[in-house]
Amino acid sequence: MPESKEQVYVEPMRAEDVEAVIRIERMSFPVPWMQTAFTTELSNRSAYYLVARCNETVVGFGGAWVIMDEAHITTLAVDPQQRGRHIGERLLIALLETGILRGASRATLEVRQNNRVARNLYEKFGFYEASIRKNYYTDNGENAIVMWVDNIHTPSYQTVLLALYDSIVGPIG
Repeated sequence: MPESKEQVYVEPMRAEDVEAVIRIERMSFPVPWMQTAFTTELSNRSAYYLVARCNETVVGFGGAWVIMDEAHITTLAVDPQQRGRHIGERLLIALLETGILRGASRATLEVRQNNRVARNLYEKFGFYEASIRKNYYTDNGENAIVMWVDNIHTPSYQTVLLALYDSIVGPIG
């Protein structure tokens, strides 16, 4: 696990971040999104995309859409050299909190069936397996697990998010 005292913070993705995001995307996914997809998403009123920075360097990113009362997490990735620093967890907290602020009461995502590390992360946040999308991934025909977490807008779930945040960075105050 990388050791670092450098501050990591999460903020909205900007157009000038897309090149760094694409670099991480290509290292993280067998079928990466095109640069134009991220550029388009930045102007999508239903979408929000975030980056994690260490100093001024983008070290991770995530995005979601809110449709009605559902946040659909579309992507989440961390620079392979920065993994093990809880950056994915920080991004997931921020994605869920932003979704709540935009009116979401539940969240969903798809994850590769064989990606146990990602599935463990999502389960830690209360996501549960709801269904399987057979042969979802075009590179190898792998199934996707559709996961959901309900009632993210409630005080009890906010307590869960705060406890997860405290376990990562320490209590606020």
